[in-house]
Amino acid sequence: MRRRDFVTLFGGSAIAWPLAVQAQQRAMPVIGYLGITSAESDAFRLSGLRRGLNETGYVEGRNLTIEYRWGGYQPDRLPALVAELIQMRVAVIVTPGLLSTLAAKAATTTIPVVFGVGADPVQNGLVAGLNRPGGNLTGVNVLSNEFGAKGLALFHELVPGTTTIGLLGNPNNPMIDEQVTREVSAAASAMGIRIQILKATTDREIDAAFVSLVQARTGALLVSNDAFFNSRVKQIVALAAHHAIPVMYGSPEFIVGGGLMGYGASLTEAYRQVGLYVGRILKGEKPADLPVVQASRFELVINLKTARALGLAIPARLLALVDQVIE
Repeated sequence: MRRRDFVTLFGGSAIAWPLAVQAQQRAMPVIGYLGITSAESDAFRLSGLRRGLNETGYVEGRNLTIEYRWGGYQPDRLPALVAELIQMRVAVIVTPGLLSTLAAKAATTTIPVVFGVGADPVQNGLVAGLNRPGGNLTGVNVLSNEFGAKGLALFHELVPGTTTIGLLGNPNNPMIDEQVTREVSAAASAMGIRIQILKATTDREIDAAFVSLVQARTGALLVSNDAFFNSRVKQIVALAAHHAIPVMYGSPEFIVGGGLMGYGASLTEAYRQVGLYVGRILKGEKPADLPVVQASRFELVINLKTARALGLAIPARLLALVDQVIE
């Protein structure tokens, strides 16, 4: 090979090689995750999301990048955070919870958004219909209203002598709060149970809610499935143990932290479905053509150690319905 040809070949390769690397880097898709709380409180969601992505061939850090933005449970931060993701030109935005989803919907009509919500996505204006979403949003509905009537009935099996049960809701999440309050109140009225309505939006207000329970001699507490409360499980579990109050949660995953009883859709499974949809969209499908998935897997989980500490015996009829018992 002549020197001139060699120099030309080498020079051309030197130019082409960096361009090839850049093209390869650009080929790796980037998705955004708009969380309203923190990575710790979303651990179960993230586990399910990654599992679903893996099933479609996408592995974070290998052929996919995820940009996380956390609101620290400050809803007013969400518009700026989603604007950052849009500026980065992410391929898809994942939104856990109604508030994150509404922020993303308000910010973009072009970037696909895959949500996980507990409120009716049609009623709340997220999609035109469940079977044909029709826009740039689709996802999973975890059906928080299932927690209301059935959750109360299951809980009352465990604390049958309790005539008054507290319900802790978050007024900063009014759509979920009002829905759960309505469902629980109607079910309680039919069962002859009084409901003590409690509200909390801060750590101090959670502390105050337990003081109110003790002062009113309320025998048990239902905690709504809310992102803020999910991020404060350790605090609620500790208060429940300190005041010896049986507590039921709207998500089964959080019982491993010492909670007594949980009933609801599996967050891990719901976000596996979210991951599957993200993978399908990355491969070319449109959110408008992907039906909203209605959660079908509901779990009842009881922590026997916590039950024993509270002096509660699990009735055989209830034990027969339990999906998982934690020793």
